[in-house]
Amino acid sequence: MHWQLRGSILSSLFFLYTALLAVHPSAAAPQTQQNTVPDVSTASLKSSAEAGNAVAQYKLALVYLRSNPATPDYDSAIKWLHASASQGNAPAEFMLGYLYEHGQGLPRDYAKAAENYSAAAQLGNSVAANNLASLYQHGQGVHRDLTKAFEWYLVAAQAADPVAQCNLATMYYYGYGTPRDYALAARWFQAAAELGAADAQHNLGVLYYKGLGVPSDYVEAAHWERLAAQQGQPRAETELAYLYESGKGVQLDYIAAYTWYSRAIAAGDHTGGELRKSLSRRMTRKQLDEASALVSAQSSQPRLSTSPAMDALSLFDAH
Repeated sequence: MHWQLRGSILSSLFFLYTALLAVHPSAAAPQTQQNTVPDVSTASLKSSAEAGNAVAQYKLALVYLRSNPATPDYDSAIKWLHASASQGNAPAEFMLGYLYEHGQGLPRDYAKAAENYSAAAQLGNSVAANNLASLYQHGQGVHRDLTKAFEWYLVAAQAADPVAQCNLATMYYYGYGTPRDYALAARWFQAAAELGAADAQHNLGVLYYKGLGVPSDYVEAAHWERLAAQQGQPRAETELAYLYESGKGVQLDYIAAYTWYSRAIAAGDHTGGELRKSLSRRMTRKQLDEASALVSAQSSQPRLSTSPAMDALSLFDAH
């Protein structure tokens, strides 16, 4: 998630992985899907790590990071990460890069983060490739180079990394590091959307609404906006509400529109505030009461977390 890591142009485009540690809004957080070993005791892991097993060293480092989330044992974790990384273990290289980038257990050092991400990326770690791309995009630890950012996003996207696919789509959408190409933006948003990335689903919905890179299709727009809204993507909630209010791609439904506007506003996206106010003037007392009851019932239900939507693509923006 490294477009997903700092004040980005489209912070909501970046689907955030469940993090082992705190995540910056533009890069991908640490994952443990690679180099896994069967569950064993910490003592067994330590024995294997001391014998030089790189996978065990990495796994042991994760134990030290996870054992007490409030106060991770960074010293022990970093010791074993270095041992594992010295043997060419890509996940360990990635984790060191992440810790350097975020200043967790180590002094923040973007140059060292870039070194570790580069090493992991060259070993095939797609999350590291995505995060290295973000560093090139923002000029942190390396010279700003949108062409290299694009190239590394492409590497990660081709490995089916949904965050990188969102980021790559954004590069194509704006023409960053590559010629602008709405069709390829749509292709990569769709790839990430089909993997369940709420931000990609929302942005794909916008492209279908506007007919950018895909045929204009309000039904498809509503389909993808609904999937994103159901995951708690605030901007998608606003724009699904607008579709219900205008009857585009869905049956006209003021109650549903009012309800989705309210959910989005409660989640911090206030772009629909005036739209909801205007809508309420056209609703009957019965409709308002029914909508208010739905909003009240939904407010007691937990929301799914999602990445922020303050800079998402919008149905209301000129392209």
